[in-house]
Amino acid sequence: MRRLLSNRRAQLLLNGGFGLILLGVAIVSVRHFVRGGWPLRHADPVLVFGSALLFLAAYAFKAWGWQRLFHEHERPAAGALAFAGGAACVGGVALPGRIDDAIRIAVVRRYPGTRTGLGTVGLSLIVLGMVDNAALTPLASVAAADATSWSVRAGFAVVAAAGVAAALVVASLPKLGGSRHAMRFRLGRWLASHVHCTKEAWAAWLLVSVSWTLRGTAVFLLLNALSLRGSFPLALAFLCASAASAALPIAPAGAATQAGAGAAILVLSGVGTADAIAFSVAAQALVIVTGAAVVLLIGAWHVALRVHPRRPRVAAA
Repeated sequence: MRRLLSNRRAQLLLNGGFGLILLGVAIVSVRHFVRGGWPLRHADPVLVFGSALLFLAAYAFKAWGWQRLFHEHERPAAGALAFAGGAACVGGVALPGRIDDAIRIAVVRRYPGTRTGLGTVGLSLIVLGMVDNAALTPLASVAAADATSWSVRAGFAVVAAAGVAAALVVASLPKLGGSRHAMRFRLGRWLASHVHCTKEAWAAWLLVSVSWTLRGTAVFLLLNALSLRGSFPLALAFLCASAASAALPIAPAGAATQAGAGAAILVLSGVGTADAIAFSVAAQALVIVTGAAVVLLIGAWHVALRVHPRRPRVAAA
């Protein structure tokens, strides 16, 4: 596989195919919005702009949290992790669910200055997914308390319980990797040398929790921008439903799955079907646009550094 991906023709075919898929999705989306209208055309521009800024800040906190799951000597730059998150979000427009993790791994590995191995990045992504679940526990608890039906409340209770279980696994990984029984095996020794410490795991959970809180606030602003009179618990319910759908091992395009789950929870909460679908599409589009902005900003920064490299400072005599 590595030999195939390093082939120039294979790279051109893969990149060209991916570009054609994105072009097709863009054409279909434009035709849909030309006929049905863009969901944000009547929105409050100030609230939409504030929501976009919060989504943008959430990428930064997510990258800082992910960074804490690496050992300091092999820790990628925060820019590499933010770039990977933005690229995975944009790729989720057309690619099936869970393929976004492959995009993250590929981007981090090819990012300039990265010294992290393939297995280490993969391990960090697995732990990051569990940290995400743990960070969603308080949000899912609030959404469950505000739910109007027992079925929805039970669904959010499952999400909260899964977050507690994920937190226990993350907390026990350092002890498991350093146990005497695990050290007998090659995999156990590798895990002991690459797994995070408990203190860094707590720091990662805190930063990722801030990221999810910013996203919840952004959804709340967007609800009110579209005059849906949304409450903060409803925004958290939308966010938890979208995040839970992203955990499916096999699904259609990740963005479409999350948009569908978000629209479903809005409909169950009493929002009209047309308004729920329009809002879900608008929210997912805003997330993708901010992800693309992260990619473009970091890419432009690297281009600027190549054109005008930093000059080392000369120490004063």
